[in-house]
Amino acid sequence: MSEVRAVRPLDVLPDDLDVGIMNGVSVRKGTIGAFVANVKLLEGLDPSDPGYQEVVDQLRELVPAVRAVGVFDVLAPRSPVLAEIIAER
Repeated sequence: MSEVRAVRPLDVLPDDLDVGIMNGVSVRKGTIGAFVANVKLLEGLDPSDPGYQEVVDQLRELVPAVRAVGVFDVLAPRSPVLAEIIAER
């Protein structure tokens, strides 16, 4: 029987690397942080705000990498708008 061991950040992506391939997708360090930051920005924006579409576009671009990491396997979006963005990709 193998020993269960917690996964550390450096087990996923060593300090000397900025990009890792996860489930066939290239994922940069900072992807999850950028995704979360943009979700928080989106929550405070009205669709008529000039920056709204830029945030939505960035989220759309990040969805495949966030999915490849497995975030959506363990967490569900609270925002209906975010859920729609995720469903598109």
